[in-house]
Amino acid sequence: MRIRPLISYLTCVGVTASALTAVVTEPATAQHAPVRTEWREVFSPDGTIRRLRVTREVQTSPAPRSRVAAAEVIPIEVNGPSESRFDLVFVGDGYTGSELGAYGGHVRGKFEEIMAKEPFRSHRGQFNVWQVNVVSQQSGVDNDPYQGVERATALDMGFWCGGIQRLLCVNETKAQQYAAAARDVDEVLALGNSTTYGGAGGTVATASGGNAQSGEVAIHEMGHSVGGLADEYSDGQSDVYRGPEPRELNVSIYTREQMRQNQTKWARFLGQPTPDGGVIDTYEGGYYHRRGIYRPSQNSIMRTLGREFNLPGREAMIAAFYREKTPLTAR
Repeated sequence: MRIRPLISYLTCVGVTASALTAVVTEPATAQHAPVRTEWREVFSPDGTIRRLRVTREVQTSPAPRSRVAAAEVIPIEVNGPSESRFDLVFVGDGYTGSELGAYGGHVRGKFEEIMAKEPFRSHRGQFNVWQVNVVSQQSGVDNDPYQGVERATALDMGFWCGGIQRLLCVNETKAQQYAAAARDVDEVLALGNSTTYGGAGGTVATASGGNAQSGEVAIHEMGHSVGGLADEYSDGQSDVYRGPEPRELNVSIYTREQMRQNQTKWARFLGQPTPDGGVIDTYEGGYYHRRGIYRPSQNSIMRTLGREFNLPGREAMIAAFYREKTPLTAR
């Protein structure tokens, strides 16, 4: 596989395609870089998720070609040819040359955290994993442990992105340039050299390399960028959903009776036990709205971090793992 043009889900690691209309980019001037206003998800350590409107500078400057060319690529786990595997590529920021050992430990730790969650665990053989050694001049990331701290790093990562403490943003252009040094790329995860809880989403997901909880942020984001799943929580601001039937497989405007009658979305799962607890049904609330739209289960990872994918979510993720492999069977 090669890099897919992922929809920039607005996260602290997702928005759905319908929310992309909220993104406004203002051109750069002689004094200022271009800025973008967008919705971003903000994650709390207790697993709750909220959505905030953020205005931030857009970082598009490229990395020096000589440094990208010199980046070492280490295979972490290779289970087959990239043409039939999902290639996950890690890049790091704020790791100096003497800290690459710590970076390697963070990469393996986050990979194992992801693979401990279903359906990743049962389909681990469908993944190739690559570590790109990105060397920074200084250790750490901007605005950590407090605002105003600036560090010279390769990928320009920093907290307090758009004024939000836990939002960890990265220069996605640079991150993708370094990631392209790997044999193949389907998903890029940028790790910041920090123990502070945080992360972000977009075409490149981010997480704190040294924080034991931040891997859940990456898993949630992969639900968006890999499985094409919608958020299943309400943002507390939007009441009744009045739009058309969403394209995402895990939200619907149809009630249980309508879904069963028309055999749409998760109709065949109705009444079945689901890994995140309870049974599959049509639970009102989701897609950022409180009413007028339904989700498959009470509380999946697309609603709260630390939970499991529900049955429709797992099916969507597995299908994405095998998008370039026929038949759809696990190794």
